[in-house]
Amino acid sequence: MSPKPQESPTESELEILRVLWANGPSTVRDVHTVLSKSRTVGYTGILKLMQIMADKGLVTRDESERSHVYSTSIREEQTQRRLVKDLLTSAFHGSADKLVMQALAAKKVTPEELSEIRRMLDELEQRSK
Repeated sequence: MSPKPQESPTESELEILRVLWANGPSTVRDVHTVLSKSRTVGYTGILKLMQIMADKGLVTRDESERSHVYSTSIREEQTQRRLVKDLLTSAFHGSADKLVMQALAAKKVTPEELSEIRRMLDELEQRSK
């Protein structure tokens, strides 16, 4: 079992994690193929980064086949929660309301998103009673 990651992933590591979350266990070549559709990336750079991610505990590596297969060792939701917590602490001094207000102001929110946000707030309110 890999050690639990102690630090948040970098932006480049997040790109790789997104590919693994979307596609499941993958080889370096698989990840490289996906990432190279949107920008120029080198195979060896992806390989090195995935090796570092394995050392950090962000991914696990199955070495039983010739082409090693990488899997995430953390769920997407766990990573998002950790990143939000880091942002909340560093940029908003722990103020959740300021974080939410800035998030809502940063992009146009659809009526469906607003409805879902209201539903989640109602649910949180019910749990806190």
